[in-house]
Amino acid sequence: MRGALYLSLAASIWGAMFVMVRIAVPVIPPIPLVFMRYLTAIFALFAFGEAKHVSWHIDKNDWLTVFLVGLIGQTISIVTQETGTMLTSAQMGSIITAATPAFMVIFARLILREKLTVARMLSVVFATIGVLIIVAGPSDIEMNSMLGGVSLTVAALTWGLMSVLLKKIPQYSSITITFYGVLIALVLLAPCTTYWLSGVDKSSLASAPVWLAVLYLGIVSTAGGFIFWNMGLKEMDASVSGIFFFFQPIVGTLLGWLFLGEPVTIYFWVGSALVAAGVLLVMKK
Repeated sequence: MRGALYLSLAASIWGAMFVMVRIAVPVIPPIPLVFMRYLTAIFALFAFGEAKHVSWHIDKNDWLTVFLVGLIGQTISIVTQETGTMLTSAQMGSIITAATPAFMVIFARLILREKLTVARMLSVVFATIGVLIIVAGPSDIEMNSMLGGVSLTVAALTWGLMSVLLKKIPQYSSITITFYGVLIALVLLAPCTTYWLSGVDKSSLASAPVWLAVLYLGIVSTAGGFIFWNMGLKEMDASVSGIFFFFQPIVGTLLGWLFLGEPVTIYFWVGSALVAAGVLLVMKK
């Protein structure tokens, strides 16, 4: 019961994250938004790590993998995720990125040489078709929405690649790896953020909802969601825990409809069903 509660909370927090991105991106573009999000999150992650007495040491032979995790997962994936959410909607962002577990099958085969079963192949097919239906279903879809869908698909693929890379360094605490990944992303995103800040109208940043969204993304979503997810993983099998990830698109769609007035089309439901089928297949023992 505790494990189910923690996992449901984490996935629901991540579902609301897409609504918060939609609130913030009209004022703060994706790259500076990710930087500000991580700037608040890194202090919370460090405090949590210290409270848990985790080791911050990384062997020199593993730093390349840690850097790739920070570059691919914490930087490219999150920037494309927030860019795609800016161009489309909270519901599209939440459901396309929920296809990540199915896309992990491809990288697990290429990098870890894991066995490619019929069920795993079908999971990739279902998730891919589902994403294509959501992205390109309506005949009158705007180009921005199409580009946003492509950006979200890149986010799902790169997060899947990062997740597989993490399996190459299982000896480290997930808190430690996440902390260094966020730190690497901060360094990589700092030049662009500094350039943006030098030219932005500072008065446009004086918005309480925007800064509440930034604090939510940094403390609640990045640090809090991570903490709840890891607490849940300790209570339940990994093969079962992934199913709770579907709270993300449910909450994202519901809040997007409720607070942002985003419509829910038949294409969304058909694509969502196929993505769900694909992820359930890959999580089946």
